Amino acid sequence: MSVTIEIESIAEVIGGHTTPSDDFQGGVESIIRLDQRFPLETLTGLEEFSHLEVLWRFHVAQPSDVALHARSPRNNPAWPISGTFAHRNHRRPNQLAISHPRLLGVDGRDLLVTDFDAVNGTPVLDLAPYFPIMGPQGEVHVPGWVTEMLPNYWTHPASQS
Repeated sequence: MSVTIEIESIAEVIGGHTTPSDDFQGGVESIIRLDQRFPLETLTGLEEFSHLEVLWRFHVAQPSDVALHARSPRNNPAWPISGTFAHRNHRRPNQLAISHPRLLGVDGRDLLVTDFDAVNGTPVLDLAPYFPIMGPQGEVHVPGWVTEMLPNYWTHPASQS
């Protein structure tokens, strides 16, 4: 059962990261610029929230990047083989991602954010305020390789040298 859905982006990422990276995503500011077709009132009240949920597309990725098989994360044989849906990268079938950037402010159609792992020019498909009450319930756990793989994910890029 497959359904084709046509989705138009609602916004675009301006500034911030210029190239995709596996690490060093923290502390970089960017703008999520809402498309002109949406009235400004659609953002009313959003400034009251600290974080957003943003659905976006890996637009720099190619369809040929999709990998529907099991492999070790980052091709590191020290980490166990896991399938496509156990990863959070551009090799996914629809090449979509969800992020939770910190909202620093709203200026017209511009949402100033930080700690957003999308790159300049990324199409934003949808956004919403983050409601902690709707977040994960109960204990959250992940395999050990996730923590081993991502210790520098939210490190500021300037500190990588």
